[in-house]
Amino acid sequence: MSSHFAPIERLFSANSQWASDVERHEPGFFAQTVKGQSPKVLWIGCADSRVPETTLTGSRPGEIFVHRNIANQFHSDDDSVLAVLTYAVDFVGVEHVVIVGHTQCGGAAACFEASGSFVPGKPVTTVPTLPAEAPLNKWLEPLTTLAASLQLSSIPAAEALLKLVEENVKVQVENLARSSVIVNAWKNEKRVWIHGWVYDLASGKLSDLGLTRGPQH
Repeated sequence: MSSHFAPIERLFSANSQWASDVERHEPGFFAQTVKGQSPKVLWIGCADSRVPETTLTGSRPGEIFVHRNIANQFHSDDDSVLAVLTYAVDFVGVEHVVIVGHTQCGGAAACFEASGSFVPGKPVTTVPTLPAEAPLNKWLEPLTTLAASLQLSSIPAAEALLKLVEENVKVQVENLARSSVIVNAWKNEKRVWIHGWVYDLASGKLSDLGLTRGPQH
């Protein structure tokens, strides 16, 4: 195989070894997973390769339902995340939905940098090498607008970025709580809670921002 495909070859090799190890230590595990899934947690996180939800939580296949995107956004007009949320809450039986941001987030950093040239009412071009209407710029526009509203230029960059990451999680928790899927779930007395967390790359630890929302609200 060409050296260009070495990373892909490694994945298949590692997968084969992993599957063999699991079956050896827990015979019948894969046969059991074929029967279905009943995870209690939906993780809505960032697509960043350094934040693999099952690895950092020590979870097994079948324990976490997952949706990941750039900068852990929950856009009310995003059919992909709405489809995942609907399936998780209405069909899989998920009871906890966690929005998870992380330190050193590239998407948040780009939005923070772009917020310095933000002009209300004008197109937001977070990534200047791309057209304003490019998918990535359209996706990040709400986060860049949020960064501009926080007026973070007066504090150190590292502190400002962490503040933006945390505020972004807060906004996404609120967006999620207002979604028709969650509103209907609470109206129908389903036991579904929303949480806001941040993962620290430097320590490998998750922190709860204390934003939990649930049926009682």
